[in-house]
Amino acid sequence: MSNKELAEQLVSLVPTGRAGLFHPWLQTCPGDTDLNSSDARINRLAEHLACRPEFIVVGEASGYLGMRRSAIAFTSERLLLEGEIPRVAVPAGRLTTRRLPYSEPSATIVWKTLKKLGIAESTVLWNALPMHPYKEGDFESNRTPTDAELMLGAPAMQRMVEAFPEAAVVAVGRKAELLLQRMGVKTAGQVRHPANGGATEFAAGLHRLVALQG
Repeated sequence: MSNKELAEQLVSLVPTGRAGLFHPWLQTCPGDTDLNSSDARINRLAEHLACRPEFIVVGEASGYLGMRRSAIAFTSERLLLEGEIPRVAVPAGRLTTRRLPYSEPSATIVWKTLKKLGIAESTVLWNALPMHPYKEGDFESNRTPTDAELMLGAPAMQRMVEAFPEAAVVAVGRKAELLLQRMGVKTAGQVRHPANGGATEFAAGLHRLVALQG
């Protein structure tokens, strides 16, 4: 199976039309340019998946500063434009009409850590809930997904694990760990989410898990 076919399968397993949840590949987001069409976002995911990963790093959910616009977990528009994402082509122009490109602190921390550990080229990123949960009436907000919403990500998560059976799965944060536990997915461990002052603990935890896999 090609990485494009895998990307299309994953996208198809993520439900649409759920209140308060944005589908980052199939729904239209206000302020997106033609370079951030649905096809472009799916192709970007396919490029990200074009490797034989040693690690699948699983976050909680899409955020409005990152995956909602980029269509890749822990990845922002700014990082894409700066060519910081392995395997993913640099866009020919801006993805949004916002004055400055969207930039997500957690995304910057994650990629900096992956590169420092030498695993950026052999890691794929995903979210337990690969949708953006937002507060009613404000799509530029984030909220914690409910347990029921979290389970909506299970089919795509299962497909991701099946696609890369040799990869070690790392849960970032408690919500990701909860979904993986409920699914019975064996993980290499859980690390703290880098948000809210967790950058140092995230980096140290990931370093420890990578060393154990080596």
